[in-house]
Amino acid sequence: MAENGTNGTNGQGYVGTRTIRPDGIDKVTGRARFGADFNLPGQLIGKVLRSPHPHARIVSIDTSKAEALPGVKAVITRDDFADQSSEFIPAGEMMMNYKDVVRNVLAREKVLYEGHAVAAVAATSTSIARRALKLIDVKYEILPHVIDVVEAMKPDAPVLHDDLFTAGVEPKPAKPSNIAKRIEIVAGDIEAGFKQADVIVEREFKTAPVHQGYIEPHAALATVSEDGSAELWCCTQGHFIVRAHCARLLGLDIAKIRVTASEIGGGFGGKTVVYLEPLALALSRKAKRPVKMVMSREEVFKASGPTSGATIKVKMGATKDGKFVAGFAELKYQAGAFQGSPVQPGVMCAYAPYDMQNVKVIGYDVVSNRPKVAAYRAPGAPISEFAVESVVDEIAKKLGLDPIELRMMNAAHEGTKAAYGPKFGPLGLEETLNSIKKTEHWNTPLRKWQGRGVASGFWFNIGGETCASLTVNEDGTVSLMAGTPDIGGLRAALTNVAADELGIPYDKVRPIIGDTGSLGFTFLTGGSRSAFSGSMAIVEAAKQIKAELCARACKLWDLKPEQVAFERGHVRP
Repeated sequence: MAENGTNGTNGQGYVGTRTIRPDGIDKVTGRARFGADFNLPGQLIGKVLRSPHPHARIVSIDTSKAEALPGVKAVITRDDFADQSSEFIPAGEMMMNYKDVVRNVLAREKVLYEGHAVAAVAATSTSIARRALKLIDVKYEILPHVIDVVEAMKPDAPVLHDDLFTAGVEPKPAKPSNIAKRIEIVAGDIEAGFKQADVIVEREFKTAPVHQGYIEPHAALATVSEDGSAELWCCTQGHFIVRAHCARLLGLDIAKIRVTASEIGGGFGGKTVVYLEPLALALSRKAKRPVKMVMSREEVFKASGPTSGATIKVKMGATKDGKFVAGFAELKYQAGAFQGSPVQPGVMCAYAPYDMQNVKVIGYDVVSNRPKVAAYRAPGAPISEFAVESVVDEIAKKLGLDPIELRMMNAAHEGTKAAYGPKFGPLGLEETLNSIKKTEHWNTPLRKWQGRGVASGFWFNIGGETCASLTVNEDGTVSLMAGTPDIGGLRAALTNVAADELGIPYDKVRPIIGDTGSLGFTFLTGGSRSAFSGSMAIVEAAKQIKAELCARACKLWDLKPEQVAFERGHVRP
């Protein structure tokens, strides 16, 4: 069987061209359905009671008055969720353990940040739900709080978790602290490296915890039937991850939950965590009716994760001709109320753009009375790279070198050994920097009060599990189903690949994002993985289709496999 899948009236494929996005018309005409657009008959409105304090012990919660209010159908608190073990699981491109996940969904022993969820209600209207929240009586023992990462690391700082002992140090600390983890990577000898330096620059930087700022707020619609099976519609970057987390927190079999990802109005990594989803399911199970929940903009900022704020110290040394000979960095990342900041990728990425022999980077994962951080565009990397690149620019000024030339002479390349271990494959940093030098933008003279900068950065491509299916319909069109939510043109990318592989027109492929009951497990959309891994799944599916079509043609025509060929969407003898 011979194969030739490249479509075309002009002999060119679709990959690499600007095809019309399959989801474009629905989005520009307002027909696309986002999280808050889903509704079910008889649905209730769910609302969340949130802590007014950044740090307090919950002495008691009395929901009796709220439950007695006409129109209130369910009230849930910490008692409606079983406690969980400290088993670490993916939370976007970072990690979090189930013990912390359940406490972030609804506070248990303590509230740990202003906006921390304490209880939730489901009622027949929004106004009744809001009245019910005011009737819930929560008694707090207010505790000292800390929000700055440096202050949180001090020995006399208020401790958020009595069972949190710093990992990564020996011997294990005898007392709990807010430092969840210490990470260190070392390559070469930085002391020897600094002795070779003709210029040394040492600086400290602070970055603020910045929210992803997605336009669409978090939203969820849930319905749980009498037999315990559940359906959930939500705006998420990973509905299979949502299913797994909700099943664990609610004690349900994974097979009993079907999650459908809505269109998503921005995520940037911030919609990889469960917030409303377990609450909506728990309320629906208790009320025996569908429950819809939508965060307000205030709730999004108060109760969902930003990226880490950080304090970073950087020290770099270079010879007079511009060769980097040593680099040190100390990164202190805010994790928010629970451990799991992206400090590890920050440590790994800090000096990754450069071919340096002597590097030492230390990172600290530190809890504080802020919302638990979530992924945000290469989580952890821009923070450390901002600090390092600022120092690189200062070295360039001190040496009188062009900032691009300085970066080019130190650029990592294929074969460079990263400070965190492996040797790099092809990178393209030198080629990118060289291309910048040739651009009109870079070579245009600056006017008064204008500036221009350049910086290098590094991030990882991850793989992860991806399922996709292709179905050939009776009329020769193809239905494409993917398990990764489309957050930036994924439907178009996968449709391009399918059309090219099968040799059919682009508009003959109809892509949809499948729910969790329609495909095998698929990891979330994030980590720059979805087009890459999704395309591989589509290519494999297309190969199977072509092989099956050729095999069936051989049976119909009584021919041998080598006597048929797949060309431009057709099997030909």
